[in-house]
Amino acid sequence: MSLKKLTAVEQVRPQQAYIAPLVDIESNESGYALYAEMPGVNREGIQVSVEDGNLIISGHRPAFQVPGEAIHREIRPADFRRVYELDPSIDTAKISARIEQGVLTVNLPKAESLKPRRIELE
Repeated sequence: MSLKKLTAVEQVRPQQAYIAPLVDIESNESGYALYAEMPGVNREGIQVSVEDGNLIISGHRPAFQVPGEAIHREIRPADFRRVYELDPSIDTAKISARIEQGVLTVNLPKAESLKPRRIELE
């Protein structure tokens, strides 16, 4: 048995560490609303995508810049990430998202064909 030297492509990369943001999910008439706490993440630092039936939420909080010398730091740069398997009843083409005061809101509407509707009598 021989050991082969690892090439640059085969070298092990350090695993990315993520913080799972705290999330609330609510059901409403039109579908679902997801609220994720992502403090310090701005609009440019967030990515919301749908891949292979999964909702992927990721964000990056950059280092807090101060003009003076830092004496003590507890707020650090961080990468946030959560992945949710989407129910087939979600209309992925109509998913919308916004961030306000560090809370990401993702609206997950139900497909129109699945929403209850009233049938008028003739």
